[in-house]
Amino acid sequence: MNPAPLKEFVKTMTALVDADLREAELVPKAKAALSELLSQENWLDTCFQEAGSQFYRQYLLHCDPLERFSVQSFVWGPGQSTPVHDHTVWGLVGVYKGAERCQRFCMSSDKLVPDGSPVTLSAGDIDYLSPTVGDIHTVSNAFDDQVSISIHVYGGNVGNIKRHVFDPVTSAVRPFVSGYSNTQVPNIWDQSSMIRAAISDVQ
Repeated sequence: MNPAPLKEFVKTMTALVDADLREAELVPKAKAALSELLSQENWLDTCFQEAGSQFYRQYLLHCDPLERFSVQSFVWGPGQSTPVHDHTVWGLVGVYKGAERCQRFCMSSDKLVPDGSPVTLSAGDIDYLSPTVGDIHTVSNAFDDQVSISIHVYGGNVGNIKRHVFDPVTSAVRPFVSGYSNTQVPNIWDQSSMIRAAISDVQ
């Protein structure tokens, strides 16, 4: 595994949040950086690509020390999906492997209604969500016979944020906190093996 692409993405995102940009300015730059990350290979450790037998998994890859942004890999087994939910912060969803189907919703007169038709995202595609542009959706693996993986970037430590799930039949709303599936995060800072290899090549 080569952690350099993820490390560069984290550095870029840190610089963006340090600049204290408005969401409308930050998101296009973050989207470009995520697109570059998605185009790279061999940076996502296999332990953060493992699907669960019953439910999708949400692996934390990095969280800004001040919790201004976080990065996750979402792994969807065949046919797995989320409940209808919101985020309360901006987010980018980029497909790394496979394909995902997204259905947006909105609340109209206290009733949950579909917001447009379902959209299928393929590898390299990126979706943007936010309370400012539409924050409620459900996501599912577009395949019934293979795993799909997406890389998510949120404007906060989304695993600790109090959010909401929505009943698509009754429109009832209840709180939830997603947490994370993993107990460790990638070590993107130790690149000593690559540095040693470069030194050996020179000698």
